[in-house]
Amino acid sequence: MSTLRELKSRIGSVASTQKTTSAMKMISSAKMRKATSGLQRLTPYRDMVQSVISHLLVTDQEFSSPLIAHREVKHLAIVVFGSDDGLCGAFNINIFKQLLEAINEARSSWGKDIHITILPVGKKLTKASKKIADDSIVVEEVALNTRSDNDELHTFTTTLRERFLAGEFDKVEVQYMHFVSTSRQRFVREQLLPVQYESLAEQFDARKAAEPCLFEPDANAIFNSVLPLHLRAMMQEVFTESAASEQAARVMAMQTASDNAKELLDALNLEYNKLRQQSITTELLDIIGGQVQR
Repeated sequence: MSTLRELKSRIGSVASTQKTTSAMKMISSAKMRKATSGLQRLTPYRDMVQSVISHLLVTDQEFSSPLIAHREVKHLAIVVFGSDDGLCGAFNINIFKQLLEAINEARSSWGKDIHITILPVGKKLTKASKKIADDSIVVEEVALNTRSDNDELHTFTTTLRERFLAGEFDKVEVQYMHFVSTSRQRFVREQLLPVQYESLAEQFDARKAAEPCLFEPDANAIFNSVLPLHLRAMMQEVFTESAASEQAARVMAMQTASDNAKELLDALNLEYNKLRQQSITTELLDIIGGQVQR
């Protein structure tokens, strides 16, 4: 009977675990829907910025800005987005592996003497990144986390821009998981600074620039004014994509844990019923054997 009691205790524990993982899946699903809704709300702002850029590019003028100026890369900054919390499967592990590949690629492209500053967003990646810090790799703790609001994100983006303009960084990259669907997230590396003029041209929409515009004071001044807005829109999109991907990874992890708990629960219930049936059969045989002896 002690075995039956142990099995019953295990069944109760596994059942409780299954309820917990199911509840966490529901919470993560709600957070994921909130993040994807945030992506949709960003669309009008991003379209507005792109519309201004499209009107500028249609003029075929030569634009100059310190934000698009390329220089020799001696100091690379990598902003990598992860999570503050766990229970999201291999989400952070996959990002960290890609970070290591990016570091090796940077050293291969610009030499082993290149100075790299890692700016991890999320406690998990901050802890992992500190393990690879050396003479050429610096890990900075940033005043930004996965629960930060738009103002904090804007301040962080402004700081990156100012450090680039001051020559502290020669190039700034962002690395994050792009949200495709609940079951699929894709790792993305993008150059934040200097702003790639070619990428702006690729996003050019002639339909948005069809109407003639009058630029005051001049097109280049407006171009320099709209670039910080472009950077802000880009960082907001990256931040929200990462948040949606994190919750999607957590949904899948909790779904897998719930399914595994259900399989284990079914197996334990089957074993419990077998032992219980054997116990009842043994008791009946003892009773019948006692009656025969009488």
